Amino acid sequence: MVKGIGGSAGYGVGKVVVISDAKPEYVVKNITDTEAEIKRYEDAVALFEKKTQAMADTMRSQVGEHNAEILEGHILLLKDPGMEEITKSTIKGGTCAEAAFESACDMFIQMFQMTGDELLQQRVTDINDIRMRMLKILTGTPDVNMAEVPAGTVLVATDLTPSMTAGIVKENVVGILTEVGGQTSHSAILARALQIPAVLSINGIVSKVHNGMEVALDGVHGECILEPDEQQKNEYLTKRADFIKQREMLQIYKGKETVTADGEKRMLFGNIGKPEDASQVLSNDGEGIGLFRTEFLFMGASKLPTEEEQFAAYKQAAEIMAGKSVIIRTLDVGGDKDIPYLGLEKEDNPFLGFRAVRYCLKNEDVYRVQLRALLRASAFGDVKIMIPLVTCVEEVRAVKALVKKLMAELDAEGRKYNKDIEIGVMIETPAASLIADLLAKEADFFSIGTNDLTQYTMAVDRGNAKVSYLYSAYNPAVLRSMKHIIETGKAAGITVGMCGEAAADPLLIPLLISFGLDEYSVSATSVLATRGILSKWSKKDADELAEKALALSTEAEVAELLREAELSHKAQK
Repeated sequence: MVKGIGGSAGYGVGKVVVISDAKPEYVVKNITDTEAEIKRYEDAVALFEKKTQAMADTMRSQVGEHNAEILEGHILLLKDPGMEEITKSTIKGGTCAEAAFESACDMFIQMFQMTGDELLQQRVTDINDIRMRMLKILTGTPDVNMAEVPAGTVLVATDLTPSMTAGIVKENVVGILTEVGGQTSHSAILARALQIPAVLSINGIVSKVHNGMEVALDGVHGECILEPDEQQKNEYLTKRADFIKQREMLQIYKGKETVTADGEKRMLFGNIGKPEDASQVLSNDGEGIGLFRTEFLFMGASKLPTEEEQFAAYKQAAEIMAGKSVIIRTLDVGGDKDIPYLGLEKEDNPFLGFRAVRYCLKNEDVYRVQLRALLRASAFGDVKIMIPLVTCVEEVRAVKALVKKLMAELDAEGRKYNKDIEIGVMIETPAASLIADLLAKEADFFSIGTNDLTQYTMAVDRGNAKVSYLYSAYNPAVLRSMKHIIETGKAAGITVGMCGEAAADPLLIPLLISFGLDEYSVSATSVLATRGILSKWSKKDADELAEKALALSTEAEVAELLREAELSHKAQK
């Protein structure tokens, strides 16, 4: 058995097809007619854009807007002014287009790797994908045709790039194995969207397999068996059938209330990155939007989105949700995100630097545009404003004061907005947790961002593999922080939600029930599964489990207890 990371849940048994996407070879030439060489490069860019847009359109129809935008982001990266300037400048110096473009890619990769940010480091995969496809166009090398793999295929690759994934016929692929990638990588995101089991970060898997080899994989626990015997194959095929059956059975929860086993009502919301994604939340029976990540509007633009552009996006989400809650997080950017027009400086430690609400309050010209747009959108639905990375009461008061000032402006202009709009705080720092009682006096609601709360509480860089073992929401310190935040918010009479990955974790959900969490905001595809888990736990059973969990001293002990509880609870039900 070989181990990796479970990137997409499910089980599969099939035969290996190794995807070898070797870089096209070319001879570095000295160029005299540089204008013609620049024209050749520009033609390649145009063809790349045409092909990529076609793949994005296909992806959009198959798995949704967000996943298509990954590919459209490749077009933006390729046409980045810096990328274009470096490449053309090198060509003008007499270097052929292939070598010039590779040089530009290397510079961008080095820049992204230096940030230490998980999201930006994912851009390295994007750049390598772009590099490979551009070199193929420039050298006339044909693309890998993923559509031609036979039924029952397990795809194996060093990394499964977005462009590769776009060509997959999901009915023919029973699993994916890669040497790199994590839960937030594009390969994981796309595999989950296609509902294909995937195990990622398997060391040396490409060299351990060959075409036609039979494998069994477990995308739940991140395991793979090479050349399984008949008993193992049958075991995994049974697990696969059970998993698919359970997924289908989740449809029974569609249209039902979100309640615990003893009838306590909870709210089940969805997380989105673009207004169009709200439709997916509704189609999966989500009851509202718990997190609208507005930075995607900014990262996909070449200049600051205008008030009208932002207003249109927020209004669209509000109208799609038709009166259901839409919690919109204000701009959450810093030196780890590459948005040139915002003038963000690179920082040695961007996660502890000038970011999120800190940046916004010091750049009121940017912030007031967004807040005005949010206020105006509130006339078209139940829009709520959420402030990210709060560490002190002063930040909340400053935002509220600015909102009040902007309300006066809108009144003077005769524009409509919700005068009672709610302003909440995203609790994702140890500081915010420790002063939750003070923040609760200022905020209309809390939303716990468990990804960053875990990272900051444990002093762990999520993108650093050497300390990744410490990054777990099961750690007693993180659990105690969650409990404190929820209980403090409840005592103050405000709603407490959660919009991090932990909100959909089947092992954590009973603890969250016990702590008193009101609202669970998850990915659209996790809505029904989360409702199902909530329906099976009573407050009494959850309290008993929480008491045991909080008495334990280590993450490993907690994780083992929660796994055993899940199995025992399933057996009883």
